[in-house]
Parts: sequence; structure tokens; C-alpha cells
Amino acid sequence: MPGPMHSRTSPQQDMFGRFAASAGQGPDPEGGPGGEPGRSERGAEQGAPGGGLPSEAPSGQGHGRAPSAAAGAARVAAGAPGERLLEGLNPPQRAAVLHETGPLLILAGAGSGKTRVITRRIAYLIEARGVPADSILAITFTNKAAGEMRQRVASLAASPGAWVSTFHALCARILRRDIELLGGYTRDFSIYDTSDRNQVIKQAVQAEGFDATQYKPAQIGAWISDRKNRRSTPAQELAALESEGLVGLEQEVLLRAWRAYETAMRAANALDFDDLLLKVLELFDAHPGARDLYARRFQQVMVDEYQDTNRVQYLLMRHLAGFHGNLGVCGDPDQSIYGWRGADVRNILDFEQDFPGAVVVRLEQNYRSSQTILDAAQALIRHNLQRKEKALWSERGAGEKLVLLECADEEDEGREIAARIRELARGGVGFDKVAVFYRVNFMQRAIERALRLSQIPYQIVAGTEFYQRREVRTWWPGSSSW
Repeated sequence: MPGPMHSRTSPQQDMFGRFAASAGQGPDPEGGPGGEPGRSERGAEQGAPGGGLPSEAPSGQGHGRAPSAAAGAARVAAGAPGERLLEGLNPPQRAAVLHETGPLLILAGAGSGKTRVITRRIAYLIEARGVPADSILAITFTNKAAGEMRQRVASLAASPGAWVSTFHALCARILRRDIELLGGYTRDFSIYDTSDRNQVIKQAVQAEGFDATQYKPAQIGAWISDRKNRRSTPAQELAALESEGLVGLEQEVLLRAWRAYETAMRAANALDFDDLLLKVLELFDAHPGARDLYARRFQQVMVDEYQDTNRVQYLLMRHLAGFHGNLGVCGDPDQSIYGWRGADVRNILDFEQDFPGAVVVRLEQNYRSSQTILDAAQALIRHNLQRKEKALWSERGAGEKLVLLECADEEDEGREIAARIRELARGGVGFDKVAVFYRVNFMQRAIERALRLSQIPYQIVAGTEFYQRREVRTWWPGSSSW
């Protein structure tokens, strides 16, 4: 059940006034690269260091102009600092890179070069605008993406030190310095991954007198995580359930397990992944002085994949960008697929409402696909009710027509795929030039079986072949374990 909804007010209304009143309190956040890993941080991302004013920037497709970006373009003369960073950019990409102050929303269609824009913008701010590298914060969602972005920024910028991090790595670093302000924790806290969390929940369930095989820790953990991401508490959840008359045995187990889990985590001086974000939010709410020093430090805040942010992450970004008001976000509502884990697409849909005067830049030129593919994709996605319109286009030409096959079941689909690959091979296409994508894992077995029966060589990318899995090899005829 969802927790209380958050109101959306402009940062000038709910942030700047408090900043002016509370500046100068709290410890100075440390700079420099790296972070302190705690025990069991196998999944905690390691970070590296380092609102405003609705008009739209040119997209190359007649979407108007962005005043600040256009003014910036006029100032870039031949030989000017940062000119090299603008080479090869199309007009909308260039407008996004040149944007300097105030909120910025980059609506980036698939394959439109958004990472290139983000990294060049960081480097341009450093080289051409003189923004200190360690005053720039760039947030993305995975270790891999953060690492790649960090490397690309380092190759572009002469001055290193920008904070390129995941949400969790950033928050872990802040808490390593300031968590003791909250009381009850010390700076050497441990970070528990999902496996550790489930073990603590199992013990909590058993301690409350319930059967951990009936009330599975992984399912309880997922339920707790969902409530935390909505910023709900056991007391709020109980009140909401009681108001609807929904408190039964299952709800009692969940709530008692949640309370026992939180008690055990605090006693162990430990945080789970959700806690990393929640405790920083709690810190910023309770200690505006500590918050202000981070907000003052980060002159520029950028967030990638903004359509996948949840409520807690949204509130964190408002805090961190609240002093200077320079929040740049990049994303695409059409690519929002993580609502099931708490992502709130309203964060990007309501950006111009939440940050008045935001400049909007649309990256609509696609560098990957033919126009036929783009037209088909747009014809489907336009059925979505919550989205921002884009007109994706490509210079790669119309390309081949799409082929749609309707199959009876997954086995039939596997046979059709194998037959098509054989047909391509007879036409001279190598097997290594063919890729097969499947949406859900249960399709893997049927596709592999069809390829094997057709004697088509293949490899599974970023996964384990179905017939090489341990549980399969123990019985499959011809395997070493048979």
C-alpha cells in the first residue's frame, strides 16, 4: 500500500528560503575521489567525486529555441575555450552542452547520443565556463554506466575530479561523513546487500514466532523495500491498513517482521541499500546546515535516466540542486520500465512544473536505426497516455521492411527463428552476424532447443546457456553428470 503522496512545489518556495536562513551550519563535505567500503558492500556502488527558469531548445525539427543555449552559441567563437567539445554535435546536442544556468530537461530518444551530450557538457562546464570539476555532480544508475561515464569525462576534461557516481555510492559517501548527526549509528556502519538483508529478515520472522518457510524472507524483503521507496514507515503502513480494514494475519506478519528487522539492523550498526538513500534524506531534512554545504558545493547537478528515479531520489535531487538551481536531467518517458520497483515517471513528466522556467532540449536524431524501425516504434509508443511527444528521425534511410511472425507457442517460435537463420545462412550471412533477442527468460529454452536441433552454433550473451545450468546438467542425456 502506498505511503503518503508528496507535494510538488518549486525549489524557490521550499528550498531557497531555508538555505538562506541555515547557511553555515554543519561540517564541510570532503572532496577527492573514492569512498569507504563497509562490510558486505558487494552490491553497493563505489562512487568517485568530483532550479530555475518552460521554453524549448532547437531540435532540428522545429521545436523552437532555448534562450540560454542560443546566447551561449553566439559566444562560442573560433578558437574559444571548449570549442573542440562542440565538434560533431548536431544542433540540439550543442544546445544542451552550451546550457549553463537554470534547470535543463534533455528528452533523449533511443540512440540519440545522450551519454555523449552529458559527458561533453561536464567537460565544457569545466573547460569553457570555469566551473571547478569537484563542483559538478553527475548521477547515473549502475556501476558500469558510472565507470564508463567517468572514463569518458576524464578523456575529455583536462581537470579531473567531477563527482560521477550512482545514487547509492553518493549517499554512502555522505553518510560515512555525517551519519552520526542522526544518532544511533557510527561512521563505520556496515552495508548489507540483498542476501544479508534476507538473512536478517529470516531471523526476525523466526524471532517473532512465525515460519520462515511459509513467510519467505525474500518476499518480505521486497515488500519492505517497496514501502521504503515510497518513504513509508511501519506506523504509517499500519495506520493506512487499519483505515481500510485490511489488517489480517499476513499484514501482521509483514509489519512485525519489518519492525524486528529495523531493530536488528540498528543494533548491528548496518544499513541496507534503501537505507543509504533514506538516511541521507533524513539527514538533509533534520540538519539543513549539513544539507546546505553539499548543495552549495555542487554548482551543477546532472541526473541520467531520470525517468527511472523514484520518490526518494527525486527529493534528494531537489535538496542537492536547491541552492544553485542548476539541475540538468536526461531521460525519456517512453523508456520508463521500472515502475514495478518504485520508479515514478511523473518525475520527468512534471519536470517543467516542478522547476519553473526549465529549458527543454529534444534529442530526436537517432544514430542506430533505420527510419522504418523508428516509425514502427513511434506508432506503438504513441498509444501511451503519459509521455512527451518526440519525432525521432534518422539519416540512415528507410531500411528494410519489418517482418512480423505470429506463432502458436514458444516452441513454434523457436522453430521459426531457426528456419529464418538457416535461410539467412544459405544467402551468405554468417551465423555471427545474427542476433536473437528474447523478452523473458522462459523463451531461452525453446530457442536454444530449436537452434541445437538445427545444428546452428550460438552463444548466450550475459547469461548461462540453458543446457549448461547445473540443474539441467544433472539429468540431461550426454552430459558429464548423467
